[in-house]
Amino acid sequence: MSIDITVPPLGESIVEATVGQWLKQPGDAVQLGDPLVELETDKVNLEVTATESGRLSQLLRQEGETVTVGDVLGQLESSEAKAQPPSPASPHETSPAVNEPTSADQPHHRASPDVRKLAESLVVDLQAVVGSGPHGRVTRSDVEQFSRSTPAAPTSAVPTPAPLSSTEAHAGERRVRLSQRRLTIARRLVEAQHTAAMLTTFNEIDMSSVQELRHRWKDRFKERYGVSLGLMSFFTKATVAALKAFPQVNAEIQENEMVLKEYYDIGIAVGTDQGLVVPVVRSADRMSFAEIELAIRELARKAREKSLSLSELKGGTFTITNGGTYGSLLSTPILNTPQVGILGLHKIEERPVALEGQVVVRPMMYVALTYDHRLIDGGDAVRFLVQLKTFMEDPESLLLEG
Repeated sequence: MSIDITVPPLGESIVEATVGQWLKQPGDAVQLGDPLVELETDKVNLEVTATESGRLSQLLRQEGETVTVGDVLGQLESSEAKAQPPSPASPHETSPAVNEPTSADQPHHRASPDVRKLAESLVVDLQAVVGSGPHGRVTRSDVEQFSRSTPAAPTSAVPTPAPLSSTEAHAGERRVRLSQRRLTIARRLVEAQHTAAMLTTFNEIDMSSVQELRHRWKDRFKERYGVSLGLMSFFTKATVAALKAFPQVNAEIQENEMVLKEYYDIGIAVGTDQGLVVPVVRSADRMSFAEIELAIRELARKAREKSLSLSELKGGTFTITNGGTYGSLLSTPILNTPQVGILGLHKIEERPVALEGQVVVRPMMYVALTYDHRLIDGGDAVRFLVQLKTFMEDPESLLLEG
């Protein structure tokens, strides 16, 4: 009996996906729950799994094709359909052997293509890695940790990487299909440029007080909460406090109305090997410094392992992006529409500044606020950054903000 392999529901607001890599090929034996094919959406990647055991008979959609919910991707021959009463056979006849998955097939399906590619680059045998993900799936962290704890293999043992799926256009050039996420990022950035009246204002913050406070509390904080006291919890707290003072920065435009949001779901931009994702720290105004740090660490881990859920990505009332982690000294971030404000953080750098008639060296950071001028006046944008600067240069005051 043939079973259709269909595109499952993709989640709220996601209407289409791109077919990624087929993890099984026609003729391969399939067990119930085996991942068959990867689908790429603008928010998350997901695997379509077998609903019955059997054998993959044909692929109806190929890598790179756009599909929608309910589309048939391929067909599976159910093993139950082949169950027939035994018929008389001559003594010389033998039953055809069923191609069961080999031991080498099992690690192949216990890891995503990205993890397998990482394992190849680090010369890690996936069969030797214990998976910490759901159903024993091997994650990037598993491979990286195994690599660090295992001596490197000799050069001669390094396998030849599989060729990329691309076409040669010219000597020295190759074409590689853009992922659905990269295409969506490109589309949304262009839309933001066309739909919002974006403007950026800048300020600089003396980070001395925050650095001194972190130095004073880092050991006790780490011992008590199991996470480092980073900069992002301070900036998240200061951002929420500034948003309360300037609520229009925590709003959005819907047709002819301004929707003021009295909750603070802060998006934290995280860079991955497939582009930027913005998971959301929910109700950040109700969280402690430790809760914010733990939430950001967990969301960043999921982003790197591509295991973020749709609920962790949707919504958000304001975004913080930290180009300083890459060494950026100054930038103009682009709005994460329909939000009307985004805060850009940058590298902390010691610079000479004038203080009470003296030239002193201080750890300084440039900060940038990109805002939608349709809703936010320039004066309010400047005062928002000044308010943020005030909180960051007097971090104890954030405790009074809750």
